[in-house]
Amino acid sequence: MLTVIVFTGLTGFVYPLAVTGFAQLAMHDDAEGDPDLLGRASETVDYFWSRPSATSPDPYNGAASSGSNLGPLSETLVANVQRRVDALCAANVALNLECGAPPVDLVTASASGLDPHISPEAAHYQAARIARARGVERQSVDDLIAAGTEGRTFGLFGAPRVNVSILNRALDVLAPKKAVGE
Repeated sequence: MLTVIVFTGLTGFVYPLAVTGFAQLAMHDDAEGDPDLLGRASETVDYFWSRPSATSPDPYNGAASSGSNLGPLSETLVANVQRRVDALCAANVALNLECGAPPVDLVTASASGLDPHISPEAAHYQAARIARARGVERQSVDDLIAAGTEGRTFGLFGAPRVNVSILNRALDVLAPKKAVGE
């Protein structure tokens, strides 16, 4: 019985308090959570689109985090990818732009289903659409992407990536959306 009480105290109180204290000291800005660490649904022509969320029907729901678990031969996966390709193409065609083949990360969900990052290639794929919708030069949008590109973690792990939430905020600073009627 004493062992149960001791381990309950250690694992239920001491360890969580120590981890919380360390997080508050070492990573104060992120310790309470950071909304930029979760993707957001946005499919308007004047914003960058994130990776699709696997947490349907409630996109980017942190309580439902998981991958889609659909294999490469799944008819559902093929239909989902085609629907996403069609949506990207329709957004481009609406602004008289060519479709082109989108990068795979724009049409497939991440392992968590909540990832806020896309590849620089996926961001550049969307740059012409956003520049046209915002009325700015394509080079200005490409410069935003370059400035927002994060390298590999510790120079070794992962791939270069761009946080869509941060990129969309920078886009609003570069070229604020006009109110209806302006």
